[in-house]
Formats: sequence, C-alpha cells, structure tokens
Amino acid sequence: MRSSGSVLLRPAICGPASCSAAVPLLPLRSHRQRRRRRRSVSSSSSSSMAAHDIGGFLSKQPYHPPSWASHLRPIPSHSLSLDTYLLTLSLVARQLPTPIHKWNLPNLPEGTEVWIKRDDLSGMQLSGNKVRKLEFLMADAVAQGADCVITVGGIQSNHCRATAVAARYLNLDCYLILRTSKVLVDKDPGLVGNLLVERLVGAHIELVSKEEYAKIGSVALADMLKRRLVNEGRKPYVIPVGGSNSLGTWGYIEATREIEQQTRLSGFQFDDIVVACGSGGTIAGLSLGSSLSSLKAKVHAFSVCDDPDYFYDYVQGLIDGLQAGVDSHDIVDIENAKGLGYAMNTAEELEFVKKIAAATGIVLDPVYSGKAAYGMLKDMDKNPAKWKGRRVLFVHTGGLLGLYDKTEQMASLVGNWRRMEVDESVPRKDGTGKMF
Repeated sequence: MRSSGSVLLRPAICGPASCSAAVPLLPLRSHRQRRRRRRSVSSSSSSSMAAHDIGGFLSKQPYHPPSWASHLRPIPSHSLSLDTYLLTLSLVARQLPTPIHKWNLPNLPEGTEVWIKRDDLSGMQLSGNKVRKLEFLMADAVAQGADCVITVGGIQSNHCRATAVAARYLNLDCYLILRTSKVLVDKDPGLVGNLLVERLVGAHIELVSKEEYAKIGSVALADMLKRRLVNEGRKPYVIPVGGSNSLGTWGYIEATREIEQQTRLSGFQFDDIVVACGSGGTIAGLSLGSSLSSLKAKVHAFSVCDDPDYFYDYVQGLIDGLQAGVDSHDIVDIENAKGLGYAMNTAEELEFVKKIAAATGIVLDPVYSGKAAYGMLKDMDKNPAKWKGRRVLFVHTGGLLGLYDKTEQMASLVGNWRRMEVDESVPRKDGTGKMF
C-alpha cells in the first residue's frame, strides 16, 4: 500500500540489539505536542532505556548474522557498538537505526516515489556509511591487540575522519595517509572540514602526492607505514581505503537487515535502492544483502571514482571473500557518475547540491551522495519509463564536512543575505538572555 504522507520509518523505542515493533511517525505539529509525546512515552520507557544504554556504546558484542546471511564465511565473531544516539532526544532522534522518509524531489517520472535513508544522521563525528564498516573493523583491531590503526584516503576523506574518531574513542592512535596535490604535499594541510576533526582528536597525518599514490598504491603505502611502526615497537592494524574489505562489507549486510526490518514492520516495499560508490564495500554489502534477504530491491550504484568495470571486479572480490557464490553483475547495476574526477565538481553539480538543499532541506555532500543523486535524476529524466511507478530508496551516505572544502566554489550560489535596516528610534526591549 503506497503512502501519500512523509512518514518516518523507525523501529519503536527499544535497545540496539532488537526491536519488536515499528511506528510510522507523522511529523509532530507543535512544540507542545512534542513535549506531551515525550512525557507520555518517557514515563514508561526511560528507565529501561537508560539501563540498556549506559555502557552500551563502544561495548564489544557477539555478532549474530541475519539468518539469510548465515551461510557466508567467515562470519565476524564480534562487532563494536559505535551507533550512538542523543539521550536528550532519544524518543524522536535516535541515530541508528537511521530514519527513512519521503524525499520530495521535483520533476520525477510519473508515479515514481523517492524515499531517503538518512545514514548521514548516524552521528556528526563518525557519520555516514563509514561507521557501519568500522563497527566490524575496529572490533577486529581490538581483538588482535592493536595499539594503533592505519588507513588511507583523500585529503578530505570522510572515512579517515571517522576512523580517527573511532580510534580515539577506543584509546588507539590513528595514522592517516592522506592524498593531496603535488604543490601542497610539503605544506601544512590546514584545518578545513574533515581535517579539523582529525587533527583535534590527535590523528597523525602522513601526506603523499597524488602522483606517489598512483605509482605506489594504497596497499603498498600502508604496508610501508606499518613496517615503520612495527620497527618502533607498535602494533598497527591496517584498514583499507573506505574500510572496504570483506570484513567491512558486513556493515552493509547488517544495514540491509535494518532496512528489511523497517520495511517489513511498516508494510513497505522498495523496488530500487540507489547509492554512491567510492570504494565498493557499501554496494557490496547492500547488493548482496538485498539479493539474499526479503528486500529483493534492485541496487543501482553511481561510481564517483574509477569506472564501472573496475567496481564490478572489486565487488566480486569482496563477495568472493565471503564465499557468497554470486556474480556481481547479477546483483548490482553500476553507472559512471565521477564527472571531472574524484572530489572534483562541475559548476552544474554544485548548483544541483544547492537547489536540492533549497527545495527539500536535504544537504548532499559534493563527493558522494551529491553525484549519486545528480546521476539518478539525470537518468530518470533520460529514461523515465525505466523508473515510472517505482518506489526508490536513496541511501544518503553522509560527508557533510566535505562541503567546507567547496566554499569558494559555492559562494556565488548562496548570496541570499542583506544588511538589516534598523530604526534606532524604536524603544529598547530585551528578550531572554543578553548576548553581550
């Protein structure tokens, strides 16, 4: 049954381990109603929530896969609880499971609905799709007795920022190999966007040029740093680019279970799932999970770097590492959306990000979800019959901090400000709280 309202799909209030019911939550109409709702629910559930949640964050938990994924090997033995939520707003703003709501995009094909899963709301410091992979990868690092972690990415890597934060939560040092331009590799990288968070939490930044990265490769660079740290008496654990290996793939197999529970309990069914692809682990988990579970939605991935053939091969390696016995071409459709290149944007792409934010309130990052949504809507415009009458779930993978690296390019798009005209003859009248 299709819904005409913008219903939020969230499991009912419960602990992270399980949920027995789901509630479609209509937008609350007033602040007074919100307070009344919180009081009525909190009186019956707040004490049990607190008992369950205190100490749960960062705890090591035995992992039990979905029944439909129990044949995959190897199955992780544990995961780490990195899924936080705001205790003061826990009745309406829990961060995992992330909400699904209708996305009122303009100019969709006839009968097409687009809904959005807000993995960008999984936490400001960790945020996005990276935290789901890190729950398994960091658990493995702890299990192996590591005292530090190494990972690799671009100069504004969301994955590297999330890894740095997760490592500090666990009292592990973090070493980040960040790729930048040849003219900047010998200079202080600054404090813009993800770099500010990484440096605040004490990550060790190791800069390499794009040319060095292309010549040597991410694996060799990480191995080089690992040898240096081992020689210094450290116990490093290497996390690949984007956290995308077979172990990290479990993060989005588990996310598929989350979507399956949300749709089943809310009486929903999606025909398609759309997501950005930057390192392959997210689409490997989503597409494998969708094909094995009851979702059976067609997964469309828009690659923001490299080309579809590369990702078909890479995803195949990830799912072969889980002994899945399926062909990547059968479970995911990958299209090229990289444009000018990774983390590079045309003026049209940045204007699209601005227009979508102004029209719908959803802020897309320019590197991943912005390009994926841009590619999706271009395909809908070009091939409307392909999407006609379908219910689509778009997965927002986060990356808001990456926008701060685009401020100069976007300045001309957001010029809506003016100096307020003040009549100084108006009698003084103070409000609550003097700001001077």
